[in-house]
Amino acid sequence: MTQSACVRRTITVVLGLAIGFGGVLSAQKRDDRKPSVSLKVTPMAGFSPLRVRVSVDLKGGPDDFADLYCPSVEWDWGDDLNSGNSEDCSPYEAGKSEIKRHYSAEHVYRQAGNYRLNLRLKQKNRVVASGSAMVDVRPGVQDFDN
Repeated sequence: MTQSACVRRTITVVLGLAIGFGGVLSAQKRDDRKPSVSLKVTPMAGFSPLRVRVSVDLKGGPDDFADLYCPSVEWDWGDDLNSGNSEDCSPYEAGKSEIKRHYSAEHVYRQAGNYRLNLRLKQKNRVVASGSAMVDVRPGVQDFDN
């Protein structure tokens, strides 16, 4: 695979949510299942300083999935930097409250290395969904100037 094809390639990680589930999945309709997490990093490889954009989508499941309503978002970039945010939301109402289906963030990796980026969606101290991806940062011109 060429370097440019590798840089353009994105990854999608479908992960189960850290939520207890009663009943049998095969007996339920697709819309009744819990949403899955799809994480995409662009680019996933490049030269320092490397600016990446991470896009997370919740796919499938009901729009009012209680455990994913108004979570706090934590990003662990793998380079000793973390970021996060939370929103002030109205109380959850079954059948009325809608989950947010898209999250995104940008980060600049300033030094060469292989980094594991981790995303966690949390309700208070409980992780309700998570995902991770690898980012490969190669030495850039600035790394050779020293």
